[in-house]
Amino acid sequence: MGSWRERSPVDFTCEKQPATGSRGMVVTNHPLASLAGAELLAAGGNAIDAAIGALFTLTVVEPMSVGLFGGGLSHLRLPDGRHLVLDGLSTAPGLTRPDIYETVSDVYPDYMQTVGRRNALGATAVGVPGNLLAWSEALRRFGRLPLADVIKPAIHRAEEGFRVTPYLADALPEAAADLVLDDEMSRLYLPGGVPLKAGDWLVQTDYARTLRQIASEGPDTLYGGSLGAAVAEDIGRRGGWLSLDDLVGYRVVEREVIRGHYRGFEILGPPPPASAGVHIAQMLNILEGFDVAGMGFGSAETLHLLAEVLKIAFADRAASTGDPAFFDVPVDRLIAKEYAAERRAAFDPARARTWSAGVSAPQSAHTTHVTVADREGHVVAATHTINSLFGARIMVRGTGMIANNYMSNFDPHPGKVLSVAPGKRVPTSMAPMMVLRDGQPRYALGLPGGLRIFPSAFQAIINLLDHGMSLQEAVEAPRLWTQGQDVEVEAEFTASALQSLERLGHRIALLPHVGGGMNAIEINSDRTMTGAACWRADGFAIGVGGGNARANARFWPDRVPPEAHIKRGG
Repeated sequence: MGSWRERSPVDFTCEKQPATGSRGMVVTNHPLASLAGAELLAAGGNAIDAAIGALFTLTVVEPMSVGLFGGGLSHLRLPDGRHLVLDGLSTAPGLTRPDIYETVSDVYPDYMQTVGRRNALGATAVGVPGNLLAWSEALRRFGRLPLADVIKPAIHRAEEGFRVTPYLADALPEAAADLVLDDEMSRLYLPGGVPLKAGDWLVQTDYARTLRQIASEGPDTLYGGSLGAAVAEDIGRRGGWLSLDDLVGYRVVEREVIRGHYRGFEILGPPPPASAGVHIAQMLNILEGFDVAGMGFGSAETLHLLAEVLKIAFADRAASTGDPAFFDVPVDRLIAKEYAAERRAAFDPARARTWSAGVSAPQSAHTTHVTVADREGHVVAATHTINSLFGARIMVRGTGMIANNYMSNFDPHPGKVLSVAPGKRVPTSMAPMMVLRDGQPRYALGLPGGLRIFPSAFQAIINLLDHGMSLQEAVEAPRLWTQGQDVEVEAEFTASALQSLERLGHRIALLPHVGGGMNAIEINSDRTMTGAACWRADGFAIGVGGGNARANARFWPDRVPPEAHIKRGG
């Protein structure tokens, strides 16, 4: 069988180069965050220390995407082979109820909108945050370094500042009309009423002070201590529902991964309330009955198959997604090979179909992801966010923390599976995924991108396992996405393939990019690591090599000890 380029009608040039390392690999969506993680590995930390240190630093350098006041999922692989997901997703405050919002419409595209944007903007959009507690718990249970050491790189960047990247600068005009309404957001990001530009120096003094307080007092300062009291007072004064009791009562949930199998590989992902583990396994099960490699990457036949499989997954997702504490998600049915065979049998290679759910029963693209591995066998794939671009677009006064707007992920209509309920966890498409071969980790990957996250991760897995792409090619390859309406595609697909899709009944929407910046790690058989990040974000891979000196090489001797002389025969 030839290379994927020999079989593919699509040819593209990777914009970035991979990195290699023998002792560790850190890949994030910002070079300074990757540097922080690599620094912690070099200082004796493990992959958990490095990942959490990188995430803390991302809250400084990627403030539009992630913060202490957000939520997310961390998928961990431990040296003993155990996998687990630490669920730090946001929850609805205890004072909320299903009818807290006045809706705009009962049909899409305005179904999720509310009067005054109260579920998306300001204090009434704020859910109970989980990031800080989840990161601290990961460190406490599986890390090697103390929280104060892991948070140091973030404190340094907040106090000393950093140059604004084009990626951050481009995000500011999109949110400026809302940011200007909050004094502290406006002062920091729109000085003099003008958004910061690429190359401007950004210092976050209040946030540095908050990070120092956390380093000194631990996460309890937010989850019941003085920082939490200040947060609850500020959000409550602005009309929000978040209370100190919510912060005190918040718990990180440890979850078992979803395990799927595809062509001799084991595919592991997060369980509900995340969509990724279930629906990636479901889609791969359907694809297993097709010769995807033989179809070729980017062919009309392959793109049609992917679009139909995505529509099936989103139809089932609409009927089955929810917090398992509130809703019985039919996981076993969805990931069963028999169910995949039923869905596959209805596939029509000659036309696009409208798919309904086979089981009974909107999210933000502005997220971040880190992937880290070390030589000891720790692997981390972690996706975390404040939900929308700049979250609720308010900053908790005096703290430098941007509040999340996670309440916009709930269905604002009462009586629905995803309706607001006190303590309910938000649904998510986050996909911190790992791929195993013969029980050993081979790939770890993830990305931001809202509803486009798990379909993009799914396509990267196919690129690796079916099309034989390199890691760099797999994360940079063009993508498509649909949930039943337009099929969004990136420009690198050929015009002839897209015209063929239109003839099959698909409506095509050409976009600059589908989903966000993916980053990934490949773990080779000799335990060396390759890291790759794609062009869709400021992704940066840093490999760590070298190691400590030999035990007998700790100093340069000023004389040769007598026993070192070689005796020669007479």
